[in-house]
Formats: sequence, C-alpha cells, structure tokens
Amino acid sequence: MRYSNYFIPTLKETPAEAEIVSHRLMLRAGLIRKLASGIYTYLPAGLKSLKKVENIIREEMNRSGAIEILMPAVQPSELWEESGRWDYYGRELFRFKDRHNRDSCLGPTHEEVITDLVRREIHSYKQMPVNLYQIQNKFRDEIRPRFGIMRCREFLMKDAYSFDADEAGADRSYEIMFKTYNNIFRRCGLKFKAAEADTGSIGGSFSHEFMVLADTGEDYIVSCLNCDHAANLEKAEVRRTDDEAGSVNEKEMGPLEEVETPDMKSVEKVTAFLSISPDQLVKTLILKANEEVVAALIRGDHELNEIKLKNMLGAEQLELADPQLVAEATGAPIGFAGPHGLTMKIIADYAIKGMKDFVTGGNKKDLHLRNVNTERDFHVDTFGDLRVAMPGDSCPRCGGEIRFGKGIEVGHVFKLGTKYSETMGAVFLDKHGKEKPIVMGCYGIGVGRTVAAAIEQNHDKDGIIFPITIAPFEVVILPLQMNEKEVIDAAENIYREMSEKGLDILLDDRDLRAGFKFKDADLLGTPLRITIGTRHLKNGQIEMKARSEEESTLISLQDAPALIMEKVDKLHDSTK
Repeated sequence: MRYSNYFIPTLKETPAEAEIVSHRLMLRAGLIRKLASGIYTYLPAGLKSLKKVENIIREEMNRSGAIEILMPAVQPSELWEESGRWDYYGRELFRFKDRHNRDSCLGPTHEEVITDLVRREIHSYKQMPVNLYQIQNKFRDEIRPRFGIMRCREFLMKDAYSFDADEAGADRSYEIMFKTYNNIFRRCGLKFKAAEADTGSIGGSFSHEFMVLADTGEDYIVSCLNCDHAANLEKAEVRRTDDEAGSVNEKEMGPLEEVETPDMKSVEKVTAFLSISPDQLVKTLILKANEEVVAALIRGDHELNEIKLKNMLGAEQLELADPQLVAEATGAPIGFAGPHGLTMKIIADYAIKGMKDFVTGGNKKDLHLRNVNTERDFHVDTFGDLRVAMPGDSCPRCGGEIRFGKGIEVGHVFKLGTKYSETMGAVFLDKHGKEKPIVMGCYGIGVGRTVAAAIEQNHDKDGIIFPITIAPFEVVILPLQMNEKEVIDAAENIYREMSEKGLDILLDDRDLRAGFKFKDADLLGTPLRITIGTRHLKNGQIEMKARSEEESTLISLQDAPALIMEKVDKLHDSTK
C-alpha cells in the first residue's frame, strides 16, 4: 500500500477527549474517529488491525470445531421475557418499539436468540455436541462511555455458544474453548492471565476472564506466585486461617459492656476513641437481598465483597439498605448497627469465627458494645467467604504468596449449564428416549477491545508498538529523499519484491521531511521499519529497525529481501 493513496489522518496533538493511552494513540495514529459518545468509526488502518484480530479468532475457532453463523442484531422482547432478563438486564439494554408498537432491543449478547434457534433444530443427543459462533456488532447503552473503544456503546464481539447432552460434555466444550482462547490471545502477541470470575448478568455456574496485563487496566487480578491460580478481585477467594476455624470458650469472654460513642459512625473514629485496632471491630452492614433484609458481618479492616454475598444468598438483586430501612431494622441510624438483638438473618465472614471480645454497634444512636462474642451474644446463620481479598492473604489453592495486578478484560468464557435451556424449553431426547434440557456454554471476545488492550500493553512515548500479527502493516518503507532516483528505485524494488512474498507493506512515498515520516511510522506502530537514504545507499546499504528494539541495523541492499523476511519471521515466531 502506498501512503499517498491511503487514508491515515494522523494528529500531532492529543485530542482533549482522550482519556487513556489506547484512546489517545488510536486517535492520533488515525485508527478511529468519534461519531458520538461511545460510538466510533474505524478508519482504514484501524480496520486492518481489527480484521487481523478477527481472522485470528476465526482461524482458531474453526480449528476448534466451532461453526460460524450470523444472527440478527435486533431481538424481540418475547425471547428476553422467556429467559427472565428483559427486566433484569437493566438500563444498558438498548430498547425500542417498532411501528407496530412491539418491544425489541439491540443485542448486547445472544443467549436468547441462539437458544431459540437450537430449540427449534436440535432434538436428539446425536446432534450434539455443537458449538456455533458469530462475529458481530453488539450494543450496550453504557451510562458513561469512556476510554475510547474500551468501553463504548457499539462494539465488535465474537460470541460462541456450545450445546451438549450432559455435564461431562459441557466440561469438554469449556476446556476446548479455554485452550482456544489461550491460542487466540497468544497469537495476538498479548501477555495475559485467565482469571476465575463471577458470571454476572450472563448467569451460569462458573467462568474465566481473559485479562491482558496492563497498568492502565480497570480490573484487579489476584494471582499466585507459586501456582497458576488467578482470579479477578470480585471472585478472588480468601484462604481460611487456623484462627478462623476455631471457636471461643465462653469462660474466656469478657462481660458485655455498653460504651457511649457520640457521633462516631466510622471505623476510624470508633477505633481511635476506644484505642483498639480495626481488626478488633466488627462492622454490621444491613442489606436488602431481593425482598429480604439481612445483616452481613465483616471485620473492621476488611471490605465486604457484595458479589460473594449475593452468590451465597442466591439473590438476583442485592443493595445496601437506605437510612430509613436501617433504622427500621436496627432501631439506630447508619453507623451504629450491631448483631446483638437483631432478629433478621445474619451472615458473617469466616474471619469473625474465632474472634473474641470484639466491638460492634449497639443498635442505639451514639452507642457501641465492647466484649461482644458469637453464640453468647448473637447467632450467625451462615459463615462464609464474604470479604475482598487483600495484600497479605495467601493463595486459596496452594497457600502461596499472592500478587495484585491490573488487567483489561478481553475475553470471557462461561459454563451456563441449563439456565437458558430450562427457562426457554431447549430440550432433547437422550439415548433412552428421555427428555432433558441441553447443557450450554458461552464464550465471548471483544475484538476492538483486544486491539485497544494490545496498545495499552505495547507503547512508548513515540506511539504504538504493535505485535506484528495484528499490526495494520508488517513493514513500512521510508525513502528519505523523494527527489533522488536511486532512493526511489531501491524503495520501489524492495516494495515490489516484499509484496510479492505476501508481506503487508506500507510504502511512505509522501514528499515530506524525514522527521515527519519517522514520527508517523513510530506513531502507527509498524513492527519493522526500512529506511532508505543517500547517506548509506552510496555504500550499498539501507537501515532496518524493529519498532520494539532500540537499535537499528545496516543491511546490504542486495541481501535486503532475505534479511527483511527473516526478521519478519522472527517477529511472528515471538507470538507463537
């Protein structure tokens, strides 16, 4: 491709709207342009990168045995009402009425549509397993679109759905997709982790997020330094200690004591006033789980993980109680709730078990209690892992040291089980002629997000450093003196010969100063740069430099095609 015949509108200045590295560099490098909030146009170079990710996905999905289809973006509300998600999904669902006043939505995901298709076509165990996938634009009405294409309202996604006759088959399908995703992201040149994750609004029994490791990531990943266990912060389990497994002898307990704590609602104020450490205080949080009011107990130096509590309770919805509800349930304003005397269900974190003579709210304004103990002073209905993992915790699998890092979610695999097949009647006859629900899995990849995540992970002060497999161009040729015939001839010959070998090459044939060409080449992140100028050409040499390397190399013009191909192959090998 000749630069003069292409469309790469680079920018010298960073647009004011750009928030993170990938957003800034994709705008400056001429990869995207904003149409409206959370809605972007992919320009030619950006589309090339997007298509290369898409092709890697398609090749690996096909290799896994998955079969490509294409489903409608417009989905009738009836399907979502069948699954129970029309009201549950929330305001992110793009809803509209057609001219006949029928409710529909623009698909954010396609579990309902694919389940409807399969229930009409698959009726026997002999037709399974099958895995159907598509690559299609999705729509989510984000409350606050941000970070460019990282969190937008329209985005390209690969979503796949597996269908099996039993749990064992579903596990095999999940494992195949898990390995396929590892292959995809490795081929995209990314450093990533597969982290255990919550299933969220998709539902199902378990899932993994594929997280690209980057300091600018929105999500925290907890990973073990000794084994391959990793989880996002929402899902990260906390390993129980010996202290948490025991119970306290009543003879060792101090007498329950009321303490005036005027206007002291926070852990910091109460512990400072009573001269205790935060781990000697128990917070009592009043929440509404569906329609039930519950109390959750967490140690003062810990933070409640609402996802864990929601899953433990099996609640569709979970929210902190408002001040009025707290007062009705406890008799006290927010900040003074405690478990002593409560009649509601009490759920406590494992760390509470084994604590002795701790402090809690007294269920009266400006009052706390000292020497509170479980069983003697209140009953816990259920103990469980309710808190957010924190530095100093150990791996729940092997007990090893854990590390906290940031990541960007680019893929998610779910084992759905029979959540959708049961509610929507997707059943089949097994080999005994018995009707059973199909066991499902679903698997998504954000295609544009993968491009943006690659940029977040691979950049410097001068611009993008694309992995070669997803770069818009593999090689850029920079002839520096456009008025010198020998420079033009050398550039044209290399361009022609390398193009014939199948390389994706950009020839910068613009009549601009060398500095402009160098800046645009670095900004666009092309993995290999070939510079041709009179200075070295008089000695029969040209310059070759990888974007990811500091130093350039002089190579002979005669051997250039072979050496360029050798370098390109090495760059590709680094992603295998």
